[in-house]
Amino acid sequence: MANHSRVIGTGGYLPETIRSNDELSQTVDTSDSWIFERTGIKSRRIAGEHEGAASMAEIAARQAIAMAGIEPEDIDAIILATGTPDRVYPSTACLLQFRLGIKQCVAFDVQAACSGSIFALSIADQYIKTGVYRTVLVIGSEVCSRVVDWTDRGTCILFGDGAGAVLLGVSDTPGILSTHIHSDGQYEDLLYLPNPQCALPANVDEPGFINMRGNEVFKVAVNTLGRIVDETLEANNMQKSDIDWLVPHQANIRIIEATAKKLKMSMQQGVVTLQDQGNTSSASVLLALNEAVRDGRIQRGQVVLLEAFGAGFTWGSALIKY
Repeated sequence: MANHSRVIGTGGYLPETIRSNDELSQTVDTSDSWIFERTGIKSRRIAGEHEGAASMAEIAARQAIAMAGIEPEDIDAIILATGTPDRVYPSTACLLQFRLGIKQCVAFDVQAACSGSIFALSIADQYIKTGVYRTVLVIGSEVCSRVVDWTDRGTCILFGDGAGAVLLGVSDTPGILSTHIHSDGQYEDLLYLPNPQCALPANVDEPGFINMRGNEVFKVAVNTLGRIVDETLEANNMQKSDIDWLVPHQANIRIIEATAKKLKMSMQQGVVTLQDQGNTSSASVLLALNEAVRDGRIQRGQVVLLEAFGAGFTWGSALIKY
């Protein structure tokens, strides 16, 4: 009998500190109405001084483990997506493994910017389908607030911190129906985070903050996500009407609206957390999935489309029968 992967648990964590648009308007030339009209964001969460990608991931992971009704030692692999690791090495996944008290599992990080959790889900799905592992923990955890220039109006309004988790277990019936991941490095200069310590000599003085050419990123994102919707539906011989829920990366409300329109969906079928979380990069899709599962919107047996777009450029989707 064929192996399939199925979602058996979800979790999420958002830091307590809230930074509103009004607060940002006191330090940069902006306003609540200007930000909200262009992005859909009202506020974002900011990690505390003693919080990091691993500590936030632990809270989200323990929620997913509790929902699944398993023990941490039942986990065969931890795949953690982050662009803001606590250390370059060891991986944040290894730091999380230690926090969870697990000794006998593989743990590694994935770096695909905002698409990271979709890439991690795809890897986890392959491991389970091929019989290598039975239970895989997938995490997206980001501390974007520490790599944002809070004097740059173009980026500081967008990003927030948090962690999302999903546990995949082996199943006789399909749970993850398909995953689709892509990359195109030609757009490297449209959205990037420098590494000053390892920069080429010509870039050594570049500050270690997120750089983004927003309008150009927006155009490519909308077109790319439209294509991946078609690819995902075609691969599963499905119609747009077969999708019950859209769980998108929370980057910009206009991108989410464009994707929903492509699917001929009402925004009520889209899970939107952007308003009070901002863009939490690789954590955003899993945070949104967890919220909709826990509040009862997403029910067992429903078909859910997860999708994301990020620096690289990278983009991907996962179609799930929850």
